[in-house]
Amino acid sequence: MENWEKDLPPIARDRLAKLGKLTQDEKERMADSEKLISLLSDFYQGQIDAEGLWKTLKAEGRPSLLREAQFGLLDSMSLGSAADELKKRRDGILGIETLKDAPNTSAVEMNLNLIHDLQRSYEAEMEQAYSRVKTEVERNPQLQVKQVQQGQRTVLMQLTVDEAIKQIPQWQDFLSEHGRRYNQSFVELIDRVKGELR
Repeated sequence: MENWEKDLPPIARDRLAKLGKLTQDEKERMADSEKLISLLSDFYQGQIDAEGLWKTLKAEGRPSLLREAQFGLLDSMSLGSAADELKKRRDGILGIETLKDAPNTSAVEMNLNLIHDLQRSYEAEMEQAYSRVKTEVERNPQLQVKQVQQGQRTVLMQLTVDEAIKQIPQWQDFLSEHGRRYNQSFVELIDRVKGELR
């Protein structure tokens, strides 16, 4: 096992030789990255809260970790995240911002609030559209029936209101367009927050 490099093809051995050993700076960055992954994992799993994240990063005293931690929190956000999960990440990002030598807290907070507002609009519009389609399905019992082929016969199957809604092409089109439009805005806001992080 000691001479595993000898079993490599010549091209791979050449590339390995060119890579050489990691510099001390590269080793430190890798160690920092591993610490950060572990720390954020604890945060996502609820083992520490925003204050615990803040205390740990403050104790580390490594300014280089702060921005990277904030980017990790931002990248873990999605439009479909639960509101409390978005708030938890928001609190973490803002807490970390206060640890910086030159915090940009007000601009970061303003953009994080826009993300929160966008998510609320996304959910409200979805609920309103679902309610309209549900009313239409409840008024038209034919929409709650689906033809299913069983061998040589065609059988009518009764659907629940929720099942019927999922079968309606207009609902599928709405979901697709709604998701596309809001996700585009969401990505733009995340990029805006990243631009405010120094």
